[in-house]
Amino acid sequence: MNKQNILFGIIGLIVGSVIGFFAANSINRNSQQIILENQPNAPFQNQQIQTVSVKEQPMQSGMLPDIVATLDKAKTESNNFDAQMKAGDVYLQIKGFDKAVEFYEQAHRIKPEDYETIVKLGNTYFDFRKFEEAGKWYEQALSKKSSDTNVRTDLGITFVERENPDLDRAIKEFQTSLQMNPKHEPTLYNLGAAYFKKGNKDEANKILTQLEAINPQSQLVDRLQQIMK
Repeated sequence: MNKQNILFGIIGLIVGSVIGFFAANSINRNSQQIILENQPNAPFQNQQIQTVSVKEQPMQSGMLPDIVATLDKAKTESNNFDAQMKAGDVYLQIKGFDKAVEFYEQAHRIKPEDYETIVKLGNTYFDFRKFEEAGKWYEQALSKKSSDTNVRTDLGITFVERENPDLDRAIKEFQTSLQMNPKHEPTLYNLGAAYFKKGNKDEANKILTQLEAINPQSQLVDRLQQIMK
């Protein structure tokens, strides 16, 4: 397959993915709200990645050629760290998690000590709902920067969300996170939810009280209260 055919294939993939992503966005947002209401035990996930809002980042003319150029550069310059990261970011934004992982892993091979790449791999596997893989990357990140509260909280969440949950390990990670930042609301929420899921209502109530004291207007207070009804 020549370079032109490869580019046409990339264009087709990106156009299809972007159109589908943008067209379904309003439905997805409403569906996510319904899911949260119907599944109040769902943890407050993935704290270090902000949701990409379509309204804040509208499709711009000239965007597609830039995307094609970014992906083509990553394909032709396999040892270019920045090119691999940018290509991974493109696929992550359109939820092409398998391709995002492919480029981030190549970036990791180029710079195995780069902290951002390790965290992005954890985040991508997390969003891909491959929680055991996500946990491995988060643990690797924490071996380099044990004070990262967000990463440790997400590591704890992976133990809640796995096919075979380990609530004790999740609680341990949340507690460690709170030792570094006692007022970290997402960690408190997840710890309270984990205690309640384990059947320890007294500890869950203590966490709810702490969360209310820190920020009584927090949406996480309401969500934790709903869980504990």
